[in-house]
Amino acid sequence: MKILSVNDAEFRCYGRVVTNVDFAPLVDALKKTDIPEGVVYEPSVAALEATETMKALVDTTYGEMPIQIGYCNGHNEMLNALEYHRDSEINVAATDAILMLGLLADVEEDFTYDTSKVKAFFLPAGTAVEVFATTLHYAPCGVKGEGFQVGIVLPKGTNYPLKTAHAKVNADGTAPSEDALITAVNKWLIGHAEGGLDAGSFLGLKGKNLNVNE
Repeated sequence: MKILSVNDAEFRCYGRVVTNVDFAPLVDALKKTDIPEGVVYEPSVAALEATETMKALVDTTYGEMPIQIGYCNGHNEMLNALEYHRDSEINVAATDAILMLGLLADVEEDFTYDTSKVKAFFLPAGTAVEVFATTLHYAPCGVKGEGFQVGIVLPKGTNYPLKTAHAKVNADGTAPSEDALITAVNKWLIGHAEGGLDAGSFLGLKGKNLNVNE
C-alpha cells in the first residue's frame, strides 16, 4: 500500500498538522503508557489530561469546549472499520504511526464505502494532526510491525456507551438510516466483514480489508 505523509498536500482534505500547541508534555506522558499486543483504546486518562497540553488544547484548538484526552495503543496493520464523529479529532503520535483515512463525502447513500478509496498517511513521532469531522478513520497502524502510541483528543463524552436505543441493522445487513451506524456517543461506524466487529455492527465497507504493509 502506498504510504503518503501528513506533510503532503494530499493530506489537506483529510486534516492538518497542528503547530500552535506544545505537545511535548503530552508526548512524554504518552510514552509511559503500555503498548499491548492487540489494540486498546482509552477515551480519558487522568495522567494525560493533567499535562499542560490539555489547557492549550481546550483554549486554542477546541475554542474552550470541554475535551478528553485518551490514547489508542498497540499493534495493528489492518483497516477493519472506519468511523466518524460530528467534530474534529486530534491525533498525537508518541511513536511513528500510520493513519488509514477516507472521506465522508465518498460514503454512498446506502452508507456503504469502497475501501479502494482509502489513503494511508505516515504520522511521525512527536507530530499532532487534526483529523477533520468529514474524515473517516479508525485505529492507527504501526510501522513495519512495530507497536504504536497515539494520543486521542475529542470532545468530552465521545466514545462512551450509549444511553438510549437507536436503529438496528436490518436482517439483510443493510442500514435503515444513519442512526443504525451509531455504536457509541458521537461515533458512527462502518465495519468490514473481516474486521472482527461485534454482532449487529453495520458491515458496509466494500472491497478488501486493507493491510497497511501490502
